[in-house]
Amino acid sequence: MFAHRPVWLLCSVNKGKLVPNAFNVALRSKSSSVKRVKLRSEKAQARHFVDFKQVRVVGGSGGNGCSSFMSLFGNEWAGPDGGDGGHGGHVIFEADTGVSSLSAVASTLVGQNGEKGRSKHCTGKNAQHNIIKVPIGTFFRDASSQVVADLAKQKDFFIAARGGAGGKGNYFFLSNENRAPTTYEEGGVGEDRVLYAELRVIAHFGMVGFPNAGKSSLLRAISRATPKVASYPFTTLYPHLGIIEYDDYEQVAVADIPGLLRGAHLNYGLGFSFLRHIERCRNILFVIDLSLDNSWEQLEDLRYELDQYEAGLSNRPHVVVANKIDLPMAERNLKELEKFVGDRSKILPVSAKRKINIDRLVSHIRDMHDNSLESSPISSAN
Repeated sequence: MFAHRPVWLLCSVNKGKLVPNAFNVALRSKSSSVKRVKLRSEKAQARHFVDFKQVRVVGGSGGNGCSSFMSLFGNEWAGPDGGDGGHGGHVIFEADTGVSSLSAVASTLVGQNGEKGRSKHCTGKNAQHNIIKVPIGTFFRDASSQVVADLAKQKDFFIAARGGAGGKGNYFFLSNENRAPTTYEEGGVGEDRVLYAELRVIAHFGMVGFPNAGKSSLLRAISRATPKVASYPFTTLYPHLGIIEYDDYEQVAVADIPGLLRGAHLNYGLGFSFLRHIERCRNILFVIDLSLDNSWEQLEDLRYELDQYEAGLSNRPHVVVANKIDLPMAERNLKELEKFVGDRSKILPVSAKRKINIDRLVSHIRDMHDNSLESSPISSAN
């Protein structure tokens, strides 16, 4: 408001110097009293891993045809000239090695609509396809649980919902019998259905244990993953994926599976959804809490829950990770666990909090990973 006024109107002269008027100072102080944005901490939030998702896919609708008649100089009735509508866009899933989770896939995916036709034989523009990147190894089921697509290789794609065809304009219906058609078509409606996307393999290793066994702390110790860690049960509600990087640039994926409860095979405590994550891991890390008495019962119960959900699931390549070895009562509980297990499984005592024997665990994970690749080679843990 005062940007173009002379300086002498905004200032007064005092002993030969220009001094801002009180009104001008008050005006500037009032204009500068804007509420500042409060700073927030930049604490990194861990993104949970998603290996199952229900998705509704809707193809784009086709554009309507146009009903129009041409009028030229000297020929007022020059005939129909309505153009066709454009086709609707498809919803397409494409496998990509750069994607490792279904967390970025929206719950509803809609294709673009085609543009309507116009006069002078102008055809509407076809819509662009909606292409969604998914991890390699993603397969899709329909409402009847039938597998409709399996994206096993790079660049494999699946047209989940086709877009509707564009409607015909009235020029399409021109014939010798009808020289002035007024008929036109509306655009077709795109496909609309619900699919269930799942990952065939989510990780090379899956951590299995009861709540508060220290799985999230262990994943922090062996990788750069930052899952939430707290002193109360069920801190982890979704799988978290961590990557162990070795000196030869080999990468091994380890999944932190939410804690199981006794009776998980009966779906206690969301048991089915948690057990489904374990089913998609090639190797198992049984995480046992040495701070509890009779720790061998934890291993027995975990094996029982896994076998009740799927026969032979606990017989996959595995290692028993005895966590919290730094606590006073851990030595006694470790001896009881070793006596119970015997030669059936290998036991590695570690402390995720104190980083005790972590290097030994990481080295053993690499050995198990190499052996699993020789027995059943896979291209990716995705």
